[in-house]
Amino acid sequence: MAGIGILGAGRVGTNLARAFAAAGHQVTLGVRENEEPGTPLVEGVEIRYADHATTARGAEVVINATPGDSALERLTALRAELEDKILVDVSNATIDGADGLPGDLCYPGSSLAEQLQAALPSTQVVKTLNTMLFMVMTAPGTLSTPPTVYLSGNDERAKKTVAGLLGDLGWEPAWIEDLGDIVTARATEAMILVVPHILRRNGFTPFAVSLAR
Repeated sequence: MAGIGILGAGRVGTNLARAFAAAGHQVTLGVRENEEPGTPLVEGVEIRYADHATTARGAEVVINATPGDSALERLTALRAELEDKILVDVSNATIDGADGLPGDLCYPGSSLAEQLQAALPSTQVVKTLNTMLFMVMTAPGTLSTPPTVYLSGNDERAKKTVAGLLGDLGWEPAWIEDLGDIVTARATEAMILVVPHILRRNGFTPFAVSLAR
């Protein structure tokens, strides 16, 4: 089982931490000073806590679950700790609209994942899990129709590792769509722009932006 470090202790990070720990992985949740987990952790499931640098340094796979609009600066500061690691980016870098929901992209014509890969050339960045509400990330089988999760990344071995981790979260191989290199992340990150319209009409009902075949 891989040692997984998760940066960000909000709803996304804690949800992933609980699921990976329950699947048998050694999980460290990276928290900032005085930061509390966004959701309760499961009793009996061991999850360690550390600062972001320690979390990244000690993990084989690091998951970025920090706010996308500030992730580039935050993770660039961890360049040494992330060297030769797989960095799984599940964030979307957006500018909030008037109601606090995503209104526009921070990197139009590019993506957060591309920016991270350029800033961290010795790290294998893989974009995934950014096209759904957070509860679907770890329970895809609860949706009434099969969902899709997308993969973008330059390193095939890294994507294969991440696909295996997705399987531990309940994602069937047929639901995983490998789009190609990291440039394809700009397509899935742009999908976030449909999300606020769905939320305004339906609230936080679980959904994923998926392919129908």
